[in-house]
Amino acid sequence: MAPSLPLQGLRILSAEQYGAGPYGSMQLADLGAEVIKIENPHEGGDVSRQTGPFFLGQDRARPDSQFFQTFNRNKRSLTLDLKTEQGRQVLRRVAATCDAVMNNLRGDLPERLGLTHAALKDVRPQLVCVHLSAYGRQNERAGWPGYDYLMQAEAGYLHLTGEPDGPPARMGLSMVDFMTGMTTAMALLAGVLGAQRSGRGCDLDVSLFDVALAQLSYPATWFLNAGHVVQRMPRSAHPSAVPCELVRCADGWLFVMCMTPKFWQALARGVGREQWLQDPRFATPASRREHRSAMTAALDEAFGAQSVEHWMLRLAGQLPVAPVLSLPQALTSPFVERVGMVQPLPHPDLPGQRVLASPVRVDGERLPGRACSALGADTDDVLASAGYSAQEISALRASGVL
Repeated sequence: MAPSLPLQGLRILSAEQYGAGPYGSMQLADLGAEVIKIENPHEGGDVSRQTGPFFLGQDRARPDSQFFQTFNRNKRSLTLDLKTEQGRQVLRRVAATCDAVMNNLRGDLPERLGLTHAALKDVRPQLVCVHLSAYGRQNERAGWPGYDYLMQAEAGYLHLTGEPDGPPARMGLSMVDFMTGMTTAMALLAGVLGAQRSGRGCDLDVSLFDVALAQLSYPATWFLNAGHVVQRMPRSAHPSAVPCELVRCADGWLFVMCMTPKFWQALARGVGREQWLQDPRFATPASRREHRSAMTAALDEAFGAQSVEHWMLRLAGQLPVAPVLSLPQALTSPFVERVGMVQPLPHPDLPGQRVLASPVRVDGERLPGRACSALGADTDDVLASAGYSAQEISALRASGVL
């Protein structure tokens, strides 16, 4: 039996495309919200429908791709040209039936396209309007385009990532997009909750740049208050906790994290090196930091005698430790299968399509998933729910608004 989802009844209209916005709204759709994607009928919809290399189907009028489905599970599709006055009037009527209107457009576009609270409050005073942009809507960069990798560069991530003697390096995934999407989803829910209590909606703004900078967390605090600059550490090590780093085994790598005295003792005993506990170089967290290089050499000597599998069997559950896996190994791990993190998402052109499931469980159950609708497939139904007649919908379609 499918779980009762906590956001059932929440209706969200979203002018979104590509990564950050769709990722955030998908979290809400997974939890039961009705998320209606606004897609431009003259541009092939969300640009990610045409992002390769793995496409779904051959219908150019309704493009689709595995990339698109990754970010748009459980959503509906409304084709609507917001660049026209008639299209913006349709937006207003549909928005009157919604709890929130969301977008991830360039910062200067929401006001121009009528997506702000000021533009929509007369149709629904409690409507929450959520804006995800690259740099925000109220500064000199409002009109700038922006992407995840640029934020990683300017927010200092490339300074912190990689080996000390290597070139600047970004994260292997678009984590700023994903963090910004999640932050936007949280902000939207907070706004809706506040509007339910007060009867008044608002505008909420989240930007890729702000979120990227906010995630600097304690390195930012250390610099702002003590002038300390965190540097890259060998073996992807933690800047202060030692040992907390990659260690070399006979056939691969492990990541070991001794964040407490208890785990340091478990490590020394687990690898048969209890003498480390009495070694003055390793006796305290401070002395281990001071002798980090010697600690790394000692770890390599101990772990290098056996395989990754040997050490996992010996240490897992007693010491925070994980194998360093390739992408294929990570996705085919027996543990991933046992916890159900790979989810079937049948698609008309790929019945066996699989994606990663939502990380949230409701009453112990994984959340259900369905492929996002084809481009514009829900247009008539959404407009009918906003009071449009079949004749009006036909006229809008004939005019090119839909």
